[in-house]
Amino acid sequence: MQDSEITQAIQANVQAALTEDLGSGDLTAQLIPAERIAHATLIVREDAVLCGQPWFTACFNALDPKIQIDWYVAEGASFAVNTTLCAITGNARAILSAERPALNFLQTLSGTATITRRYVQAIAGTGAVIMDTRKTLPGLRWAQKYAVKIGGGENQRIGLFDGVLIKENHIAAAGGISAALATAQQQTTPGISIQIEVESLAELDQALAAGAQLILLDNFDLEQLRAAAQLTNKRAILEASGGISLANVRAIAECGVDRISIGGLTKHMQAIDFSLLIKT
Repeated sequence: MQDSEITQAIQANVQAALTEDLGSGDLTAQLIPAERIAHATLIVREDAVLCGQPWFTACFNALDPKIQIDWYVAEGASFAVNTTLCAITGNARAILSAERPALNFLQTLSGTATITRRYVQAIAGTGAVIMDTRKTLPGLRWAQKYAVKIGGGENQRIGLFDGVLIKENHIAAAGGISAALATAQQQTTPGISIQIEVESLAELDQALAAGAQLILLDNFDLEQLRAAAQLTNKRAILEASGGISLANVRAIAECGVDRISIGGLTKHMQAIDFSLLIKT
């Protein structure tokens, strides 16, 4: 992902979130004198990894560019419960109106980064890498993939436009593994990855014979994964997917696969509990 693409995603996400929450105006914030300045601190209620500073800051600055945020913890850093993460100073109405959207981004992206970091640490030293999927929250594809990177994982294709993944239904519609791969190899622009999903060792053998270089092993058990690594013998990159948890991810990595993709990084993550408190 390029910095310019992340910047565009931040702008689009923040505009959508503020429009959704504010509508025609924040009725409750109007109870506060318009020129009042407030001072607030952000604390966390659990151990986690910080992710989402750019989205958080953009929410406040969209309503008041003069709001000042002083971060005490860096993006991507781990922190303990009750840590004070930043101090915020600026227009009270703007702080109160931006608070919820800003926290929504921070809790969601920190949740993704935190669970990703746990998976990355679980397989440390095996040589395998943790990968994300397209199973993201609607509208937050770029943001959650950014969070996976902050957590130490790697990104798959962003969408259907920048990579080929030939799955079971594509294979059936195309007339088989060999036919699907041959068509993909003929039609795909050089530099675009072509991956094919297989569901058995027999299908893996067919994919290898057809010249597959990137193969997704769908719901293989440990015995099948070890056999797949032995059969492939480094002729292709192998990626394990399906039924993966923190309890079994290291055993999967030790089977000899190169990559492990986990949809739960972005669809099953648990939001981190933050609290923004205005000083009185």
